[in-house]
Amino acid sequence: MSKQTVLNALHRSLGAKMVDFGGWDMPIQYSSQIAEHHAVRKDAGWFDVSHMTVVDLLGSRVREFLRHLVANNVDKLKIRGKALYTCMLDENGGVIDDLIIYFLDESWFRLVVNAATRDKDLAWIATQAAQFSVVVDERPELAMVAVQGPNARAKAASLLTSETAEKALALGKFAACEGDDMFIARTGYTGEDGFEIIMPESVAVDFCKRLNAAGVLPAGLGARDTLRLEAAMNLYGQDMDESTTPLEAGLAWTLAFEPKERNFVGRAALEAQKTAGVPRQLVALVMDEKGVLRHGQVVQTAAGTGEITSGTFSPSANKAIAFARVPAGELGTVSVEIRGKAMPVRVVKAPFVRDGQVMPGI
Repeated sequence: MSKQTVLNALHRSLGAKMVDFGGWDMPIQYSSQIAEHHAVRKDAGWFDVSHMTVVDLLGSRVREFLRHLVANNVDKLKIRGKALYTCMLDENGGVIDDLIIYFLDESWFRLVVNAATRDKDLAWIATQAAQFSVVVDERPELAMVAVQGPNARAKAASLLTSETAEKALALGKFAACEGDDMFIARTGYTGEDGFEIIMPESVAVDFCKRLNAAGVLPAGLGARDTLRLEAAMNLYGQDMDESTTPLEAGLAWTLAFEPKERNFVGRAALEAQKTAGVPRQLVALVMDEKGVLRHGQVVQTAAGTGEITSGTFSPSANKAIAFARVPAGELGTVSVEIRGKAMPVRVVKAPFVRDGQVMPGI
């Protein structure tokens, strides 16, 4: 039986269509996936992301541990609440998961990891943490709600006390604050501004009802997927996994090879791959003809055959868009096989949409 978040009954009362997602019973949409997508791009929407796993790492050697555990450099985190996006790799450089790390103090860092990877993540983290005497404290009593869109921060802040609202509205991007018994981060997975708010389960239902009353539209996983792909944000399990390195997944920007003495897990494999030549690349595609690009479709390039890792119809661009993993090298003319026919596509620069605007050339 699928697990349920504390907001499950509320989703159903709002008419949500529910599906299994990584073992969780989650809303795919409410009235209209397209309407939910446009609400986030143009105004504000809220998502239940309580299926995500919040983990607190505690101990005097947490920073040292994270220097070892993840591929980005946690020494960038110097100010309380500052966040860092990174990948956690295995010894072969494969991506175990992508996650966000928050710095709270030198003995307390917070991780938010993906729902479908919870069990393997916690097992890996616990194994790696043992030699550093770090306590791994999962926080299942916490719910998490994402409020996203150009008006999201203002609408969410209107539900907070004046003191907490002032702190939240003053946050820079990829930073968090605390107030009203909430952990409020200016982060998200839509390409729009907004907050991801971690709170006790006991207050989550009331908070989301107040979001509805404030004119923030509930949105499901369907809109979340079209929004994140338009913003060129990777999805774990499709755009990367243990069989791909960050170098093959368009995530080289998340790797910190300096300082040279930081020997994070997977570093040697990544350096060897760089020396030998990265064999595959993740590219962004658009199709100007009618049709939809979908996960698993075969992609033909001058350099060889690849496949679409994520594909959808973009409500913002009004055409099909996709990520594809293809062989490295000059791509030449690119096509996608749809129902036995080679359909022409264009390779474009990601993202497809930024700050609510379709990018030139899309």
